[in-house]
Amino acid sequence: MPLDFHEDRKEYAPLEAFGRSMLGLAPWLEAEGVCGEEKGLQEKYRKLAVLCMDRAADPDSPDYMGFARGGQNLVDTAFLSHALVRAPRHLAEALPDATRNNLIRALKCTRDFIPGESNWILFSAMVEAGLYVLGEAEFDKMRIVYALRTFDDWYKGDGVYGDGAIFHWDYYNSFVIQPMYVDLMDLFGDMSDEFRMLKPKVLKRAVRYAAILERMIAPDGTWPILGRSICYRFGAFQMLAQAALEHRLPDSLHPAQVRCALTAVLEKVMQAPDMFDQNGWLQPGVYGCQPELAEGYINTGSLYLCTALFLPLGLPADDEFWSGEEEAWSSLKVWSGGQICRDHAID
Repeated sequence: MPLDFHEDRKEYAPLEAFGRSMLGLAPWLEAEGVCGEEKGLQEKYRKLAVLCMDRAADPDSPDYMGFARGGQNLVDTAFLSHALVRAPRHLAEALPDATRNNLIRALKCTRDFIPGESNWILFSAMVEAGLYVLGEAEFDKMRIVYALRTFDDWYKGDGVYGDGAIFHWDYYNSFVIQPMYVDLMDLFGDMSDEFRMLKPKVLKRAVRYAAILERMIAPDGTWPILGRSICYRFGAFQMLAQAALEHRLPDSLHPAQVRCALTAVLEKVMQAPDMFDQNGWLQPGVYGCQPELAEGYINTGSLYLCTALFLPLGLPADDEFWSGEEEAWSSLKVWSGGQICRDHAID
């Protein structure tokens, strides 16, 4: 992996690339009913994923990823934990005992980092969710409770949360907030009457936000370049991809329509000839190599959050997402003179 881009962040790059790649790959690893050539690939990558977990979490391995090096490790340990949540059988349960024990210790290392009043609160909660999925009895419920309560307080309306008490125009509702909030609520929403009442609201907000993301995809597959971390490219559509994976799209959005929209995004971005370097590594930017768009905390490993677009690969081949006939997405319909339903805020 090239480590010369923002070289002061190079010690974090391996865990960033690994955690974020696993985040997007996990539903496909977990998928059942895969057949043919793809089944062989899936079995290969299931084995590789377990092997990589072993190498990454073993302190005696030359590939050990140093989970306690700094606060950034909390971020990417959380992304790796989210992968465990998304693939509990073929990732979490598939780990040998020694690997599981090493990974539990690695996840616990990040408890030393105190998250700020931002989306980082969800990182602490997701690490505890990872411990829970790994079968660790000593996971910290209070970190989870704090995150679930706090983000409800930070809800701004119409399907959008603040990243902290203040609203920011960026894609962190999709990079982190809504996907983690929804999956944490799915895991722990029944722990109390408080969260059983909150869960339908959280899911309704996520459905609304997915609808907003779909309408932001232009007829040519582009989208507004807003806010920080824009170099995560089509990771900006994680919540739309997750809504498709979990069958939580609004009634106004057909799954095949979303498939076509996300495909347009993917094809547009990958038209750029310099998206990858000569060795196949992602380069910073949105459309090709545009390093001026990368904040100081972004390195080559960071860029792999774009894999979140591939979450629907966890759906079976006969799911309507894949089997439905091609359909124009909202903006393409409108700007071609077609018809769509009116858009309204939710209460």
